Amino acid sequence: MSFLSVLFTEPGEQVAASVRDEPAYFHDLNLDQLVASLTSGRGQYELKPLFHARLTSPDTIDHRQQVFRDLEDEALRTGIEEFAEDMREMRRQLTLAEQLRHPYQQESWFLGAAETYCRAVAALAAALDAADLDSRALNALRDHVAHRTGSENHQRLAADIENVRQALASVRYCMTIGGGKVTVTRYAQEADYGAEVLAAFAKFKQAQAESHRLAHQDYVDMNHVEEAVLDRVALLFPDVFAALDRFRRCHQAFVDRTVAVFDREVQFYLAYREFAGRLRDSGLSWCYPRVSRTPENLAGQGVFDLVLADRLRTEGLRVVPNDFHLDGAERVIVVSGPNQGGKTTFARMFGQLHHLAALGCPVPGAEARLLLCDRIFTHFERGENLKDLSGKLQDDLVRVHAILSRATASSVVIMNEIFTSTTVDDAVVLGTRVLEQLIERGSLCVCVSFVDELSRLGPATVSMTSTVVPGDPATRTFRVVRRPPDGLSYALAIADKYGLTYERLRDRIREGAEGRTAS
Repeated sequence: MSFLSVLFTEPGEQVAASVRDEPAYFHDLNLDQLVASLTSGRGQYELKPLFHARLTSPDTIDHRQQVFRDLEDEALRTGIEEFAEDMREMRRQLTLAEQLRHPYQQESWFLGAAETYCRAVAALAAALDAADLDSRALNALRDHVAHRTGSENHQRLAADIENVRQALASVRYCMTIGGGKVTVTRYAQEADYGAEVLAAFAKFKQAQAESHRLAHQDYVDMNHVEEAVLDRVALLFPDVFAALDRFRRCHQAFVDRTVAVFDREVQFYLAYREFAGRLRDSGLSWCYPRVSRTPENLAGQGVFDLVLADRLRTEGLRVVPNDFHLDGAERVIVVSGPNQGGKTTFARMFGQLHHLAALGCPVPGAEARLLLCDRIFTHFERGENLKDLSGKLQDDLVRVHAILSRATASSVVIMNEIFTSTTVDDAVVLGTRVLEQLIERGSLCVCVSFVDELSRLGPATVSMTSTVVPGDPATRTFRVVRRPPDGLSYALAIADKYGLTYERLRDRIREGAEGRTAS
């Protein structure tokens, strides 16, 4: 089995993912925050396009899920992380080999980079050999690495590194400093005066005293004196330094391209596993979703908004998971309920799940059956722009029209509180027409709305409501359950707008009583 990639099964997929900009829906779904967290500290790998580009092939999604499952092996994952650390060190050494001034110092760092690379590949080969692999990708990689390390070119590289290292280790020289000059000669068994001085004063040594010496900054680059000394050492040992020079010329391209590609691509898995591991350690579930090209019989059990979950984790709190299911002809979930009850979070979670599933990643939750969508569209409420003279309602209509002109039966549409700037009657009419067009197309949709009528458009619509603690309507449970709307959502919104909710009335009465007492 030839190895192509741990992320892709076709070369065309690699090309598409390399130029993918951030999708328009990322901000609405807080996926921009997720990707920023995933790629933090990994800028050198340019991972963002990989987290932007959804896959279109179920086979490639399965390809990635297999790799994620193999990386659940801690020993394998540790071995790959050690490989990645060595590859980072190798790149640092190669950068120095290009930036330093003196040719022999450049060649020395180049030799060190090649040595680090050989150590990295050996660690990778050992980790793969010791693992019980199931994924096609890592099995093919194991075969490739074994073939590469056993090849004549790699064996010659390792042998040349060893020979040059031994030659450099054999170099011995003396420096005589005096009379304003430094003389460099071959070592001829001269006495080490430094050792003699230390030995002479050793008998006077007492307890270790606090050092008052200034810290010396050890720069990588050499000064002019060090360069002159090195040049003269090279003149004394021409064969050794000729071998060092020859090594760089002969092994300019010592890094195997496939190994370099793997080094970058595996960071996609390591970054996501690290993020998911933090939430898993806090007791939250993750699963490998089943993806389908058709939107029938979709479901999620114990699913949650992973960006919110990570933020709550840092505050010592836990996110509230939710469930959903769509059976048969059901396509549209209309979410209603009191404010601050988790409706928008539910909508974001639904979009996040479908994006992550299309990346081939595990998703937050105990179980998930999701649509392999062609596009994800979002319409979240925006504040009015004073520079835009068209008005908020017109802006809503223009944005919704753009979605309707492109949505298909394989699309996911997330709409959060649309048409809130108009009257109730107009919101009912406009919302109904929008959902009817989405239903006609067969699109999968979550619509957060105070308009209960939207949940009763036919067999394609499902009502879900955010709930409160029984007997205490002011306390939210953040559970969103499948049930008919209670008809109170819009009334609560109007009451809040005009200061007629229980809390607002109580505060106003208290303020009035305090004012009369003061007078």
